[in-house]
Amino acid sequence: MRTALTIAGVDSGGGAGISADLKTFAALGIHGTSVITSVTAQNTKGVLGSYDIPAAFIEKQFDAVVSDIRIDCAKTGMLSSPEIVKTVAKLVRKQKLPLVIDPVMAAEAGGKLLMEEAVSVLIEELLPLATVVTPNVFEASVLSGIDIKDMKDAEKAAMKIHGLGAGAVIVTGGHLAGTDILYDGKITYIEGTLVEAEGTHGSGCTHSAAITAGLAKGAALEDAAILAKRFVENAILNGVRIGEGVAPVNPVGKVLADAGRFHVLRNVEEAVSLIGKKMQPWLVAEVGCNIAMGITDAKSVMDIAAVSGRIVRLNDAAHAVGCVSFGASSHIARIVLTAMHYDNSVRAAMNIRYSQEALLACKKLGLSVSSFRRQDEPEGISTMEWGVADAIKREGKVPDVIYDKGDVGKEPMIRLLGKNAQQVAEMAVRIGAMMRRTP
Repeated sequence: MRTALTIAGVDSGGGAGISADLKTFAALGIHGTSVITSVTAQNTKGVLGSYDIPAAFIEKQFDAVVSDIRIDCAKTGMLSSPEIVKTVAKLVRKQKLPLVIDPVMAAEAGGKLLMEEAVSVLIEELLPLATVVTPNVFEASVLSGIDIKDMKDAEKAAMKIHGLGAGAVIVTGGHLAGTDILYDGKITYIEGTLVEAEGTHGSGCTHSAAITAGLAKGAALEDAAILAKRFVENAILNGVRIGEGVAPVNPVGKVLADAGRFHVLRNVEEAVSLIGKKMQPWLVAEVGCNIAMGITDAKSVMDIAAVSGRIVRLNDAAHAVGCVSFGASSHIARIVLTAMHYDNSVRAAMNIRYSQEALLACKKLGLSVSSFRRQDEPEGISTMEWGVADAIKREGKVPDVIYDKGDVGKEPMIRLLGKNAQQVAEMAVRIGAMMRRTP
């Protein structure tokens, strides 16, 4: 497994520094190791104090890691004092490690993290060791001495910092309409979206850690920079408010979201398999059936997975025609979305053929039942949103079963609702087993 080393400070609030770096490494499939340079008393509102780790112990941490573990790429973050900068430069130079420098100078929520007298030491001793340095606009201004007001100023600053010995420079675009400027002898724009969100604390750490992960995997610098750009945008979009100040970014947010979508797909696929094996075929409606499940924060049809065709009766068995995918069925998805509006834990639904015997079986199984009349549906309103909502209001909660007796040209239908697709499929199997005869 590829490995990376972060040499940085600890944010006690968990939003930046070592915390952000290790979460980013893990999210990108890299084993993260660490050398702690400083410990901060910090939260979302700012830095309340800090304590620098003695240089001798920083060296001891470093030696412990590199004497046992191969490091594919390293990065630096908070290096608060001249002595710490000199120590880290000596250690990196000795091991000849590929190095990403995040020249951390201040916390997002306020508070200095780099002594003014350490800036010149960073420029003289550490910058020449950098594979790439990733300053934001403020940091690039300090390192270059150029007051950056626009893209042209940022380009000049990147060239100036490159001239100080850095192998490459990426001036991050949080203050430049979302575009990063990469200079490694030529200018390359790493375009992105300027994300308007509260979750920006730790964005610089996350960005540089993502570049480090890319380089550790053997990616070219430009490819690593593009990966990091997309990664930090998602981390900002997934930021979660945990305090009263600046919300931290969430490096694992997209990973968890993707995992959630995969879990939903698998759950629906397993439910479809169960239906095909065990559900009585006479429960398949004339128009076919479908089964769906939404992700935990589903907001649209594209967040609901269902069978792309339908479940039909074929050779006296229930058979799915089509694969399970997101956005596959607007009809069943609207049922799920409406139910989730009233109870977010009810994330799955299925329709089956209506009959008095099926309805009686539902009641015998102890399932809560509610209904709506299509004839009462107001004009210009979707049947599913209105009907499901009406039935829920009648019951005072999201019931297990919602049915209607149809209308002219509309087949009567029973809809089963539950926490996940497998639970709903099991309900359908039990209902069929409870029925004494076919309709």
